[in-house]
Amino acid sequence: MGNSTKIIDCTIRDGGLVNNWDFSIEFVQDLYNGLSEAGVEYMEIGYKNSATLLKATEPNPWRFLDDDFLKEIIPEKKFTKLSALVDIGRVDPNDILPREQSVLDMIRVACYVREVNKGLELVQMFHDLGYETSLNIMALSSVPEHQLIEAFEMVKNSPVDVVYIVDSFGSLDPADITHQVKKFQAMLPNKQLGIHTHNNLQLAFANTIAAMRNGVTFLDSSVYGMGRAAGNCNTELLVSYIPKSSYKLKPVLGMIEKHMLGMRQKWEWGYIIPYMISGVLNEHPRVAMAYRESDDRNKFIDFYDKMTTPESTLAPV
Repeated sequence: MGNSTKIIDCTIRDGGLVNNWDFSIEFVQDLYNGLSEAGVEYMEIGYKNSATLLKATEPNPWRFLDDDFLKEIIPEKKFTKLSALVDIGRVDPNDILPREQSVLDMIRVACYVREVNKGLELVQMFHDLGYETSLNIMALSSVPEHQLIEAFEMVKNSPVDVVYIVDSFGSLDPADITHQVKKFQAMLPNKQLGIHTHNNLQLAFANTIAAMRNGVTFLDSSVYGMGRAAGNCNTELLVSYIPKSSYKLKPVLGMIEKHMLGMRQKWEWGYIIPYMISGVLNEHPRVAMAYRESDDRNKFIDFYDKMTTPESTLAPV
């Protein structure tokens, strides 16, 4: 167990959903150097989505990655490879350089099950340009079985390297994860699998380990758990738990000590009651995130009542 695992640290990409990608260049460089020292195999440095397609009103270097900018801030690649995520309909093929001209090694495609065909078109394009690829099927906990089977028929014949089990709502437990992994393995025997968890029920680490013990090799995490809403599996837990001699904990602890204690004072993420409630109810955390921005942020009973009442007035944002 452990030797074939690869950690993909998503602090910048998923953590950016907490602070609108307000990371300094120094933070990103320190994170890259720290993860390389720690032996973490990949760092997801942001989104390769198109600012033009998304009609962005302000520049955001981690949300709209630019290859020239990346070459400036990471002039020398170290141990850790770099990945980026794209969303269906938000990426401009003209923005993507061939891999040998880019700092990026891997491009991951996120999509819902109904858009798998579009996701695989992007995968094919990135594959042809030389990148490692993954397909991250979101909101798995609410996907009907027959839709998954249809999607996997397409995935089976694609060149995608890794297929992800994504617990978008943080509502699954280790038994659910084990069930999903076995299903994915049975339907996609020729693909590597990945796991991406959220910590709504304080199970992100347990779920990631359950996946790893059942043969999943790509493990998503973030330093200090920094990720959308309840956050992700913690990178520092994985590097200290997985028996792999190349993993070192101290560089990750250094990042937390230098940067993230202060960030945690400024921005909120992690196990918080409204996120727990949305996880228990298998709901997208966007409603809970909006509630945490309101004056009623700590009225937990009120939030629970609104989430469980059919005529709920709490509209999703």
